[in-house]
Amino acid sequence: MKQILLTGAFSYSQKQIEDIEELGYQCYYMKDEAGKLNSTFFSVEAIVCNGLFLYHDLSVFPQLKFIQLTSAGMDRVPLERIRERGIVLKNARGVYSKPMAEWAIMQVLEHYKRASFFVKHQKEKKWEKERTLREVVGAQVAIIGAGSVGEEVAKRFKAFEAKVVGFDPIATTSLWFDDIRDVKELPQQISNFDIVVLTAPLTADTHHLMSYPLLSSMKSNTILVNIARGALIDTDALIKVLKERSDLYAALDVFEEEPLPVNSPLWTLPNVSVSPHNSFISDGNNERMFKVIYQNLKNFIAQNK
Repeated sequence: MKQILLTGAFSYSQKQIEDIEELGYQCYYMKDEAGKLNSTFFSVEAIVCNGLFLYHDLSVFPQLKFIQLTSAGMDRVPLERIRERGIVLKNARGVYSKPMAEWAIMQVLEHYKRASFFVKHQKEKKWEKERTLREVVGAQVAIIGAGSVGEEVAKRFKAFEAKVVGFDPIATTSLWFDDIRDVKELPQQISNFDIVVLTAPLTADTHHLMSYPLLSSMKSNTILVNIARGALIDTDALIKVLKERSDLYAALDVFEEEPLPVNSPLWTLPNVSVSPHNSFISDGNNERMFKVIYQNLKNFIAQNK
């Protein structure tokens, strides 16, 4: 029987624990990933976690052969050392894509349809029309990152009859994009887009991808939506550009520093929407996540009998 460490990164039901045990695993549980490790955990061959390796070194698990992350991003684990040891690493690809895509659409619609105007006037019991509403129909949309989240975002914008172009370092095709271009072309093309959505993973190449030159080159009245990782944007550059250009609007769900410091200008800039890394949350996540966990654990144990 293989030993597995499950952490509080995922809320298991008793039935789900039993399903994992029926695959042939002895389950250990650790609620707080930053907490002290029990010595019985050191011999596990598999771990399901999120930020465990931010607090504990990979070397304390000498028997480890499989890691399942509950996050889509892989920027919180020591990738090089995992590769060197030949450990199988799986992420939560596809689990959060749908709610994140819905969030991106919501942010654009709230801005285009001036939702805050109507909420404010309802509270004031004030009957007043707003004449500056915009349509998504015909909008030029750039999605930076053509992976599973990017595809779901593209699918929804296509339903609104927008033109959707993906930018990605990997050449690929998709039914939901009108075109997918090399991300290196973004600096020359960003001024063509009305809506820019960031869905790319954080890597050495994408760190501060959205620099001052790129941000300041955006088209008039562009909305920038970040549902990926905060460090895709140079925060200082973004603040500078948003202060210089009141026509731009940023809907930010992720930040370089989280929680966002109370003294950050992003809290109070009139052309910014701030949310606390919330776009991935959904009532459908548990079912999708457990399917991924279960199937990957099933495959791992079948391949390592």
